[in-house]
Amino acid sequence: MFRFLDKNLITIYFFFSVLVLLSAYYIEYVLGYEACNLCLIGRIPYFLVIGFSLYFLLFRNFKRVILVLIFLSFLSSFLIACYHFGVEQDFFDGTLVCQIKGLGRDISTSELLRELESNKSKSCKDVDFKFFGLSLATINLFISLILSTITLKKILKNE
Repeated sequence: MFRFLDKNLITIYFFFSVLVLLSAYYIEYVLGYEACNLCLIGRIPYFLVIGFSLYFLLFRNFKRVILVLIFLSFLSSFLIACYHFGVEQDFFDGTLVCQIKGLGRDISTSELLRELESNKSKSCKDVDFKFFGLSLATINLFISLILSTITLKKILKNE
């Protein structure tokens, strides 16, 4: 069984990342929980893993480079999740990233000031959805740590 997992690790990462993103969108759009900006940023590494995995699955070359890129993606996901967990637990102050809802679009300075004054965006400290008593940032922290460790071991194994 471990040989199967070892040979198909990138394929497993692809499907796992798709599952993580589908779960996040299900929680957000079907269950109605609003995602904060750090939640949205935390999805980016999973999109990267999907892209790198797809490249490998289509062309079957540069496996070691793809594994390094996937490792870096999971490592960045871990770092984002650590920061997000720290904001939730009041270890860190929420930053401007947590306060501005319109980060993904171009907005004028007056719109930005209005948004900061009204502060109607979802705070990164607020945890509305928990799974087994853990926030999704906490779960992502553990998953990203485990996956980055597995990937690093695979890279260092020098297959």
